[in-house]
Amino acid sequence: MESPAMPLNSDPNAKKRLFLTTRWSVVADARQPASQDGADALASLCETYWYPLYVYVRSKGHSIHDAQDLTQAFFAKLLEKGYLHSAQREKGKFRTFLLMALNRFLWNEWDRGNAKKRGGNMTHFSLDADVAEHRFAREATAGLAPDEIYQRRWALTLLDQAMARLRTAYSNSGKEREFDALKTTLTADRAGVSYQNIAQALDMTEGAARVAAHRLRKRFREMFREEIASTVANDQEIEEEIRYVVSVLSRG
Repeated sequence: MESPAMPLNSDPNAKKRLFLTTRWSVVADARQPASQDGADALASLCETYWYPLYVYVRSKGHSIHDAQDLTQAFFAKLLEKGYLHSAQREKGKFRTFLLMALNRFLWNEWDRGNAKKRGGNMTHFSLDADVAEHRFAREATAGLAPDEIYQRRWALTLLDQAMARLRTAYSNSGKEREFDALKTTLTADRAGVSYQNIAQALDMTEGAARVAAHRLRKRFREMFREEIASTVANDQEIEEEIRYVVSVLSRG
């Protein structure tokens, strides 16, 4: 895949807007779970990041059911033990905070006698163990340490989030058909892309298909950058984190 790194928009307000809605602001809302915004924020955190954490727990040697219980209970403990209150954007990267909090939970908080039932109190969060285990089994994780597995799945989650946002943006603009025809250009070797076939599928000229693919790749890079930006402490860390994520993906 082409490196997602790219300069920020020349708009002087781009950086400011980039950080208006971040993972850290979601964390802040999630500290107030009694409110609707808090419940929605907590659900967003869980649904986005449960799988990288589940994979980490499984790779530590826990059984399927224990890993499911542990992951579910961990999110509950984020609130019950006030873990989220120790999460501060200025302290660093969100992926690091989550992994440190999970390790703290695994080391000190887990009591099998008080294991929460799967589903527990997380009424807005459903962990599908069958789907998770199927994904875990088919991913190429052989030979990787648990930390490496977590970091790789984290990087892939950011890619998935960017791709989902991109599809939604095209769908909302009535261009879902265009997205489906062009999405392979995001991952395919440039030399292997048949713009003639794409042009025929979309009833446009080959030149127009190339322009459309360029726009798609540009928008994807922007959204991927925004996903990265939302998980770091400040804009100075964006480029560093992009390089790190790309390096993690390149190992697979």
